[in-house]
Amino acid sequence: MKLISATPSPYARKVRIALAEKRIAFELVTEVPWNSNTTVPLYNPLEKLPVLLPDDGCSVYESSHILEWLEVKYPDPPLLPADPDDRLEAKRCLVIGDGVCNAFLLVFFERQRPSAHQSAAWIARQMRKIEGGIADMARTVGDKEFVVGNRLSLGDIAFGSALGYLSVRFPEFDWRGRHPVLAGYYDELSRRPSFRDTVPYPQVISDSVV
Repeated sequence: MKLISATPSPYARKVRIALAEKRIAFELVTEVPWNSNTTVPLYNPLEKLPVLLPDDGCSVYESSHILEWLEVKYPDPPLLPADPDDRLEAKRCLVIGDGVCNAFLLVFFERQRPSAHQSAAWIARQMRKIEGGIADMARTVGDKEFVVGNRLSLGDIAFGSALGYLSVRFPEFDWRGRHPVLAGYYDELSRRPSFRDTVPYPQVISDSVV
């Protein structure tokens, strides 16, 4: 099994953490999906990472679908709770985590444009989403060790991946100072080997993307 990943990608990191927590062996293939020499279009018509390539030759893409696929194909240990309400809450956390990352990507690429062509209103709108999402994470976590139940779930993986991404790509956004309890929650997650071994770091994009 192979996973095509990008080093800063929070979407790919979610999958890498899930694979580690489930103790599934895989080969990590690192690419820059924005560069012209990427192989991603060969495996995902939407040209997005991550892409999971099981040994049977199929291609599984979109991080949320990959995580669902892993739960079906490799159910032990489970990363979604059995309780229906807890399961729904974990999936809601996935939506929040991805939403924060999606909003930041829009900010990131808007800032790649010449300053005269950047839209302050557009950036402000995305920032409201980021701030609202982080505040919702803080409310959800409260003083709990995990977002649902008493064990790690995809909800924690989503929150941790989003927070780690902001720490690398958006260090000037002081979410730690605004939400110190959430920072403590993230620090505890970061002690897990699956998080410690997947810390994101930037890649150099050599091709123009805007």
